[in-house]
Amino acid sequence: MVEKRVFGKTKSGEVVYAFTVKDGERSAVILTYGGAVQSLVVPDREGNPVDVLLGYDTLREYEEGDAFFGALIGRVGNRLGGAKFSIDGTEYRVSRNEPFHSLHGGFRGFDKVVWQGEEIENGVKLSYLSKDGEEGYPGNLQVEVRYTFFNGEFSVDYHAVSDKATAIAMTWHGYFNLNGAGRESGTDNFLQIRSDEILPSDENLLPTGEFRKVKGTPFDFNEAKRMGKDLFADDIDLKHGKGYDHCFLLRNGKRFEKCAEAYSERTGICMECFTDLPALQLYSANYVDQKGKGGYYAPNCAYALEAQAITNNLNVPAYAKLSSSLYRAGEEYRYRTSYRFGVKQ
Repeated sequence: MVEKRVFGKTKSGEVVYAFTVKDGERSAVILTYGGAVQSLVVPDREGNPVDVLLGYDTLREYEEGDAFFGALIGRVGNRLGGAKFSIDGTEYRVSRNEPFHSLHGGFRGFDKVVWQGEEIENGVKLSYLSKDGEEGYPGNLQVEVRYTFFNGEFSVDYHAVSDKATAIAMTWHGYFNLNGAGRESGTDNFLQIRSDEILPSDENLLPTGEFRKVKGTPFDFNEAKRMGKDLFADDIDLKHGKGYDHCFLLRNGKRFEKCAEAYSERTGICMECFTDLPALQLYSANYVDQKGKGGYYAPNCAYALEAQAITNNLNVPAYAKLSSSLYRAGEEYRYRTSYRFGVKQ
């Protein structure tokens, strides 16, 4: 069941809609502004509804906020070194919205545009045309994202095609706290990530071009542990990020497989993450410090599990060899990420 209502108008006068997708006792609210998922409500072990996703109450907060709460990210998610990349010898300079790099698509990435929304079975289809030259990226890129919620599985399906060779590496920036958004810290949630390596980063959080084994480090989540257990360990990569903000390479071979799991002892809510993307960014909300729906969001109040491309592969041949974000004209970009919810007694 899907319900549609007006959520508000942007500062420029564009109407933004909210779609509520109901899946039994579960529900999700999806906005056409930034493709943001405003809430994700699932029952706890007692059957009580719990909103496990960070977000805002008002459209103005989404317009002015910079935390990417629940938003779609593109054209290129994460950091792009030097805010540039090359295709066939031609260099493209894109928006530099960090001192040295481009982050999450630039000043006006996919999180800051109004998408066209359409009700589909068990969900919503969002569409957007990213025009040639937008934020410096080549090609008219037609993007379609489908959010569905069915039988406890919340899915994000990406599809895009450009009329020129271009770069695309989308992700969804949901922040989770299975205790409930804004209620308590998310550091006591248990996390498990199926990964043997991360990308070590420099002081500007750009991967160095190398790989780092997680075994014996704070980045080893192959056995479930509390997210905050090693959050402040004496580790150079953690110090650079002021916590977790790192790209984990997945073992799925780009097959749609389980890559991570989270669990709250307090609510009994568990969440399994599946994807066919090659990497997962774990971000422990290190710089979040603001009011949101459900309460005040302090640093480390939640965590993002962003299935995505390998960070900065457009500029690092060793990363591109594993998975490239360069797409030729007419070549389809198509990936899927799902979050399956349940409870443990």
